[in-house]
Amino acid sequence: MTALAPSNRLRRTWWTDAVEAAGVSAFTVYNKTLLPVVFESPSEDCRHLKSAVQVWDVACERQIRIEGPDATKLMQRLTPRDLDRIKPGKCAYVPICDVNGGMLNDPVALQPFPGVWWISLADSDLALWVEGVAMGAGYDVSVSEPDVQILAVQGPWAGDLAAEVFGEDTRDIPFFGFKWLPFENGKVLVARSGYSKQGGFEIYVTDPALATPLWDTLMSKGQPFDIRAGCPSGPERIEGGMLSYGNDMTRADTPFEAGLGRYVQRFDCIGGAALRAHVASRKIVAVELEGAPPVCDREWPLMDGDVQAGRIRSAAWSDEFQCGVAIGMVGMNWEPGDRLTCVTQDGKIAATIQERFWK
Repeated sequence: MTALAPSNRLRRTWWTDAVEAAGVSAFTVYNKTLLPVVFESPSEDCRHLKSAVQVWDVACERQIRIEGPDATKLMQRLTPRDLDRIKPGKCAYVPICDVNGGMLNDPVALQPFPGVWWISLADSDLALWVEGVAMGAGYDVSVSEPDVQILAVQGPWAGDLAAEVFGEDTRDIPFFGFKWLPFENGKVLVARSGYSKQGGFEIYVTDPALATPLWDTLMSKGQPFDIRAGCPSGPERIEGGMLSYGNDMTRADTPFEAGLGRYVQRFDCIGGAALRAHVASRKIVAVELEGAPPVCDREWPLMDGDVQAGRIRSAAWSDEFQCGVAIGMVGMNWEPGDRLTCVTQDGKIAATIQERFWK
């Protein structure tokens, strides 16, 4: 694939200069923002993530801010997740659907301050949808996109590094919990979350003056833990069954088809009637490929003889498991153990539906 041409339409982040200095070798575009995707190689980046600690520039996870008397009412209108169950200081994974129950985004939502919601976006123009719903229904809110940028610390040593930088309070943060913690002359929001199965934190930074000192401090304090600049790992997230909006699920898929039915807890939301009546005809599954797949930059048909069983939506080679790992969407008639054929742009690969993901 040819190189990505820079332009003012692609947003740099507070850490792009540092990422480039650290040797990034490839970017993608996510929410119109540069997202690093390779440093040394997908294989080496994945190996290091599993054994040490990495700092990720994930400022591409843009925030929608909803503030005002009707902020929680609007937020609940947007998602079938029951927000009454979300305690203060907790993040919530919230599917957001259209009127037909199709997935528009699968962000993380949190209340950084009383009466304020942040929606930490996957890759889509959801801000336009939220603003339209707010205006159309007359909610007493303001909807904006604040310049909140996220730096993630991921890997087995992430907890020790976070404690070195922010203090022992980080060890008390539960999974998907957060705290405002002091850093330099300000504060950052530290959440125990992230896009890997290795564990770690996402640091929400609201003051650009803290951005470079934070990067430099993490890199300095992280030397005993073999720290490197890194990025979300395709093989690692597929091994763990971590879905990517726009790849593994789209507006054509419902939460039930995407394996997110446990988050459909209320039907008094946009798409609620469709979700209540929905009967899934397909499902997300783990698929093992017998051999190294090519770059998965398109969907690949999964064939059962002459019948199409579904499609592969993400795939990569796993050094740890010595096979191709993939996420597929298949019809309800196909089960774990079924052997299929994956038709890639470079040829056919034998495929087997797995009982579960690898991690």
